[in-house]
Amino acid sequence: MDPYSALAHLECSRCRRKHDAAVPQGLCQDCATPLLARYDLSQVTVSRADVANRPPDLSRYHELLPVSSPEHVVSLGGGMTPVLPLPRLGAELGLSRLLVKDEGLLPTGSFKARGAAVGVSRARELGQTALAMPTNGNAGAAWSAYAARAGLRMVVAMPVDAPAVTRAEIVATGAELRLVDGRISDAGRLVTRLVAEDPSLADVATLKEPYRIEGKKTIGFELSEQLGWRMPDVIIYPTGGGVGLIGIHKALTELIELGWVTGPLPRFVCVQSTGCAPIVRAFEAGHPESEPWIDARTVAYGITVPKALGDFLVLDALRETGGTAIAVDDADLIADLLLAGGLEGLFFCPEGAATITAARILRASGWLGADEETLLLNTGAGLIYPDLVEISPRAENLPH
Repeated sequence: MDPYSALAHLECSRCRRKHDAAVPQGLCQDCATPLLARYDLSQVTVSRADVANRPPDLSRYHELLPVSSPEHVVSLGGGMTPVLPLPRLGAELGLSRLLVKDEGLLPTGSFKARGAAVGVSRARELGQTALAMPTNGNAGAAWSAYAARAGLRMVVAMPVDAPAVTRAEIVATGAELRLVDGRISDAGRLVTRLVAEDPSLADVATLKEPYRIEGKKTIGFELSEQLGWRMPDVIIYPTGGGVGLIGIHKALTELIELGWVTGPLPRFVCVQSTGCAPIVRAFEAGHPESEPWIDARTVAYGITVPKALGDFLVLDALRETGGTAIAVDDADLIADLLLAGGLEGLFFCPEGAATITAARILRASGWLGADEETLLLNTGAGLIYPDLVEISPRAENLPH
């Protein structure tokens, strides 16, 4: 009988040292670099047809996920978010095959639910009882919900000016919320101190544990299946910590190894804000990793990450696939958020709207061809950002 998971070991993403996946792990013990889950793909004997007959949740792909038994899976029912054509928006941008994968329909309202579902499941399976993380909002909301579902203690540190809705989600699901007058980097320093003071707390900040990325990679599995087991030409991804981009790249590589899809890989586009674009700056300079961005500010809170721990993995994926990195202005992404809503009836989050602006710029420059199949990632529901859009310019004064 095939194993529920084909997880073999953990591997350092830089020095390639192997680590035991049967015990809790953080960063590489030699070089303090993120670890990646590696699978024995020879154990995966199921077919694409077998997968098609399974329930449409994340565990649909359980052989390529790290949880070793279904009894340890923590679920709130997320998975199989739609891939939708955007014909009217595409016509406006000059892209005849424009698509979006809309992650705003997941539990807690963002794609962070994927990483939380798998990360919390694996933490509970390995016997961890308390988790701590810094967040710009959405990740904290997701991890709080799944930790509550799993019966684990959750401590969340977040900037005081992060979206109020995500703060409410964190409080409503019973997590311990610590507000920080500063940036996510300041919240990260607080979590580091709390973990040092309390040995029961595990630091589950972005890429400081190896399983959040495994949840995010299910985006890649799903979109391949939804497209008939093939890959789009281009994937445009709003990038803060970059876990989703790294995860999708990892997923597609695994599917190619299994023979479920054939290459080449899509060209990946990293989108950041002109108010916080460390990876874009590093890409343009040809550097292997980024330098911290000073005074990071953007309305797209989810991509306000001055220095990503896995930036070198994002840069590697861009260069390997012939992709690129681009920064967009806040005013432009808000305008495109409104444009998409009016043309397609979709309320993008600001991070997702940044991918629209990027597609516009890349098409105008000729980097994107008019008939290339281009997939945007809308990483969350616009409803999480109720104060972002000013209604009054579009409202009419009607008589009583």
